[in-house]
Amino acid sequence: MSIGTELNLDLPDPEDEEIGEFEFSHQVDTAWVVCDRFDLQTEIWRGRILKVVRDREKKGGNGRGAGFLNWLKDREISKSQAYAWIELANSADTLLEAGNLDAKAINNFSKRAFVETAKSDPEVQELVTKAAKDGDRITRREVRELTDQWTAMSSDLLPDEVKEKAASGAMSPRYLAPLVKEMEKLPESHQQSIQHEITSNPDLDTVKQLTTDARNLSRYLDAGAQVQALNQSSLDLERALEEALRVGCLNTVADLVKQAATLEQTIAKFYTVWKRLGSLADRLYVDTGASTPSLRSLLTCLERLSGDTLEVALDDSGENLVRLKILS
Repeated sequence: MSIGTELNLDLPDPEDEEIGEFEFSHQVDTAWVVCDRFDLQTEIWRGRILKVVRDREKKGGNGRGAGFLNWLKDREISKSQAYAWIELANSADTLLEAGNLDAKAINNFSKRAFVETAKSDPEVQELVTKAAKDGDRITRREVRELTDQWTAMSSDLLPDEVKEKAASGAMSPRYLAPLVKEMEKLPESHQQSIQHEITSNPDLDTVKQLTTDARNLSRYLDAGAQVQALNQSSLDLERALEEALRVGCLNTVADLVKQAATLEQTIAKFYTVWKRLGSLADRLYVDTGASTPSLRSLLTCLERLSGDTLEVALDDSGENLVRLKILS
């Protein structure tokens, strides 16, 4: 979009009863797309401008970027926003220089779709930019669909029978991509089990169920490795997993182990905070005396938290009380 272009849109009259709903929606959507294109081009150029200002400062400034930060401050631009624009400009320049995209095709993107494309894998970028150059309107939905398509068709984790179904349109890649992402987190032995199941039953219901199972399995394995109470015992985690799968309670077991890991981490953090609180209370006690009765009163009130026995009310009335005793 050239400098000096004025954004002037012809919007429908909301009170004009002669305009049908279809035509009204079409006019509004068309105007929205124009704004989206204008916004994207503007932000790309803002990023390029900011790069020029920043690089000028690097070359001739004091080396600490104070001039650039002052420039942003004068224009009420946050540092995070500035670097988001610069990242967008860099992405645009990279796509243009690589020859994957021309300036005219950028107008076929929504702003969010362009940002997502720039962050995608090179193979996904190629698919998206080809669609944009062919004249397709690219929104986040199209980017997600093409990403799912590439994820499913390029993965070695899916059997050929399933890929053939995806290629023929008999099974949507948007259901296969989540399965692939969950399988990537699993050990090879568990991947093979899922592959065997999906080969035997290459249908949508099986894919959905296996995705859920793989997600719960990943949660179970990750959390199980973190729980000290499990690592310090003779428990066979794999055998417990087999039993959970056999009786159909993997989700419950995965959540149980995850909560146990969270509890252990919380206790460790609690102990660190409690030690710090006690240290500060001891220091304040030494630094104060009879001349500071209010500070001494503060310490007295906090004894229920800094001492060996802690008391915390669970409600405003104080009727429900948790009492914890720390043993050395």
